[in-house]
Amino acid sequence: MSTSKIVVGRAGPVTTIVINRPHAKNALDNEAAHGLADALKAFDADAEARVAVLTGAGGAFCAGADLKELGGGTDYFPWAGSDEGPLRAQLSKPVIAAIEGHACAGGLGVALFCDIRVVDETAVFGVFSRRWGVPMSDGTTVRLPRVIGQGRALDMLLTGRAVGADEAIAIGLATRKVARGTTRAEAEKLAAEIAGFPPIAMTSDRQSAYESFDRSQAEAIRREMELSLAARRQESQGGAARFAKGEGRHGSFERK
Repeated sequence: MSTSKIVVGRAGPVTTIVINRPHAKNALDNEAAHGLADALKAFDADAEARVAVLTGAGGAFCAGADLKELGGGTDYFPWAGSDEGPLRAQLSKPVIAAIEGHACAGGLGVALFCDIRVVDETAVFGVFSRRWGVPMSDGTTVRLPRVIGQGRALDMLLTGRAVGADEAIAIGLATRKVARGTTRAEAEKLAAEIAGFPPIAMTSDRQSAYESFDRSQAEAIRREMELSLAARRQESQGGAARFAKGEGRHGSFERK
């Protein structure tokens, strides 16, 4: 699935997708956006792939849509609102963002599409397209309030201000901060750890968390129960047996 603009690698159950337009701070032109959509779909359809890492080349994550392409008269398609958009709907498996440099405008939308956001001190988030009259069509206005709350989301959406790594951690926009230049390595390490868990329970819990936003509390709890059935039938007994035999004691969860 690799192209010059989207590079895909694989290490066991971990797939790494790299936006490769460093000369444009990894802004997505239409070709790259379609390439990203293809790479994400391929990962989701791959039965051997468990977790993906999404990052950018050359010290930037993604600067959003390519405004030079837009300014030249080529409109961009909605990344979340169109059927072929890369950010249309959450995948069935986790995606971890490894963020250095700018994750702004549509790049913020790409980051929000991911489940976990790993940053270093260079990371900067913001709706910088505010100043150019370019609206969000990448899911940001929907996902940002769910991640950081309505008040903080509106502050970012209306002002277009920059949010650095430490503030992003404080408000829950970023999940983990790591040493400078290590976001990809740390995200891939985390992805491998997650990929090592029994997959049915992990993915059903994740799905329940996302679906709960659109349901009442009672309906969400009922749905959680429904989603848990497969793991309870296929994974739980074996996992409990491993625990009974000594795995996981004294805080040690390494597989034997």
